[in-house]
Amino acid sequence: MFGGFFDKLKDGLTKTRNSITEKVSEVLNLAIRIDDELYEELEEILITADIGAETSIYVIEKLKKKVKENKIKDPTEIRPCLKEVLIELLGEDENSINPKKLPKVMLIIGVNGVGKTTSIGKIAAALKAEKYKVLIAAADTFRAAAIDQLEVWSSRASVELIKHQEGSDPAAVVFDAVQAAKARKVDVLICDTAGRLHNKKNLMDELAKINRVIQREYSEANMETLLVLDATTGQNGVEQAKQFMAICPIDGIILTKLDGTAKGGVVISIKKQLNIPVKYIGVGEGIDDLQEFNSRDFVEALF
Repeated sequence: MFGGFFDKLKDGLTKTRNSITEKVSEVLNLAIRIDDELYEELEEILITADIGAETSIYVIEKLKKKVKENKIKDPTEIRPCLKEVLIELLGEDENSINPKKLPKVMLIIGVNGVGKTTSIGKIAAALKAEKYKVLIAAADTFRAAAIDQLEVWSSRASVELIKHQEGSDPAAVVFDAVQAAKARKVDVLICDTAGRLHNKKNLMDELAKINRVIQREYSEANMETLLVLDATTGQNGVEQAKQFMAICPIDGIILTKLDGTAKGGVVISIKKQLNIPVKYIGVGEGIDDLQEFNSRDFVEALF
């Protein structure tokens, strides 16, 4: 699907790799023996890559066990063990853009500025490339440029857009989009939503209303709610996710801007702290720079 990508992923993770892998290699190459001091240094490296203290402690405990099980005595042999620990922690779920069941509704949530609109455009383009019939609903009616921005991305992806005027009722947009999706026999309907987390009560009511419309008018559709987080915000992104989880159930995460950050370790933190799978990652600005997340590829690209 999303292009020939291991190299893109590797390039996208350059900053994170510099902040984790090179430091890990340096510590392991200089270490004379495997002791508590060595583990403390490794833990510190993980914390600075925004894996978070709690998750880093967990990773190091698992690493100690693995090193013991494999009877490793040479510090330089710790590296493959660390990779295995991270892959196990991330889980090897298969993420595919291809829907398991049609029709499908994707509800995309997230605060403003995280790359929600661009992610919607990229997902629409990827689905279109796989020959699915896609429709986008511009239900973020409060942010001035949201509708215009979505219009640009929908035309780039050659996908139709259902929109109302700025300031109109988001649930009404979704209602119209659902009717259009049914009439046009659409495979996937992607709904943009407003992201004003500081106004939690309103956002909660709005998402609940949108959910009710979809359940009432389109009960046959398979629904998925994806939260968009900006990787450059690191642990703040984890906090944001916790706040959204209190508002509505989340099926997966789209992590954007991984190519611009040294905090790519947040992927590991999200999985450990929230137990929500990262489904897609953004590693560039292009329309095909959103990739299905694969834990083994991620860890390989990291190391």
